[in-house]
Amino acid sequence: MDFTPEHPPERIAAGPDSVPVGEPAARFLDLNTPPHIVTLVLVAGIGALNMNAILPSLPSMAAWFGTDYSVMQLAVSAYIAVTAGLQLIVGPLSDRYGRRPVLITAISIFLLATVAAALAQTIEAFLAARLVQAVVVGGFVLSRAIVRDMVPMERAASMIGYVTMGMTLVPMIGPMLGGFLQEMFGWQSVFWMTAAAGLVVLAVVILDLKETNHHRSANMTSQFRAYPELFTSRRFWGFVFSAMFASGMFFAFIGGAPYVAQHHLGLSPSALGMYFVFIVIGYMTGNFLSGRYAARAGVFNMMIVGAIAGTAGIMISLCFAALGIKDASGFFGPLFLMGMGNGMVLPSANAGMISVRPHLAGSAAGLGGAIQIGGGAALSVLSGHLLTPQSGPTPLLLLMLAAGTLGIVLTLYTRRIDRQMAQQGAQK
Repeated sequence: MDFTPEHPPERIAAGPDSVPVGEPAARFLDLNTPPHIVTLVLVAGIGALNMNAILPSLPSMAAWFGTDYSVMQLAVSAYIAVTAGLQLIVGPLSDRYGRRPVLITAISIFLLATVAAALAQTIEAFLAARLVQAVVVGGFVLSRAIVRDMVPMERAASMIGYVTMGMTLVPMIGPMLGGFLQEMFGWQSVFWMTAAAGLVVLAVVILDLKETNHHRSANMTSQFRAYPELFTSRRFWGFVFSAMFASGMFFAFIGGAPYVAQHHLGLSPSALGMYFVFIVIGYMTGNFLSGRYAARAGVFNMMIVGAIAGTAGIMISLCFAALGIKDASGFFGPLFLMGMGNGMVLPSANAGMISVRPHLAGSAAGLGGAIQIGGGAALSVLSGHLLTPQSGPTPLLLLMLAAGTLGIVLTLYTRRIDRQMAQQGAQK
């Protein structure tokens, strides 16, 4: 299906390393070929590692700095907020100056901030360094923009699916590795480990990631002036909000699941971590399906099936709650489908939002990512306020169901707009 007349030249679909006709196949650590998918996984994964690895250390860090746990939690909540804001800047910077220099600069700053965090002696110094660390979000934003530079929208969805599937391993092992280092060597060792990983990623980027943005904007002013091209595109907003509500289901779950686990299911933190694997494995499964079938099935088919699957999983869990069955497997098990649905929706939605205006792929990735995280964070906060010791998990599941339903509606709306644009031969 031809979604826009802005498609680059015909590409060869040969799996996750598909490249334009006439370009050599990707070879790892070879600047004469396009970036290898392993490089893109590492670039996107270092941010996830930095986000998750310190979670088991937060109580010990609060004691070490002599501060309240609520203050220590700013290392997570404030970090997420800064991450959302930085995505608005990183994308346009890469459209102006190129993906490679912006990414190398971002990782270099991240390394300096990580060392500063490990050496911090006061909570103020630590939090300052931690917020600067958020610049590593450039890896997540630009990995998507680089994919869109290399392949057209349908194959971008497939390749983003493979990248995300590889990146998903990090949230599974990051907290486990961080907890082990915390117990053996103290919380500072978590940051030294993260710095070492960042140094490896920087070396791989320098050796493998050649520039993929061959149509750079003239200057930053013109780049920000180009934002109305995105603001006035109904398809762009359709993809963005479809992604926001899909990820919103997960963010709402993150905000409310610990409360449900403790107050309604009687689970320990370690048991919660074990049940969380249902969602993670589901997400990896959805990513695999995206990587395997998105190029053939099309982004809208993947998004619709994924959105319906995610909503169905929530409805099954809601049925268990309505029947008064207070069982952890009944609550978490069906949410495998929610994870799988997200894994199917998000690669295609992200590919769609950065394909509406390919020359603004970086800006679209940044703006879309900021809206996804901001909207998801709001749902996360809301879910925490809805739950009480008497409420059971029902309010959380209803919020997740509302987000999933809106995701389905917006995906259908975006497909309708896309078909209208195809019929009119116009770009909106």
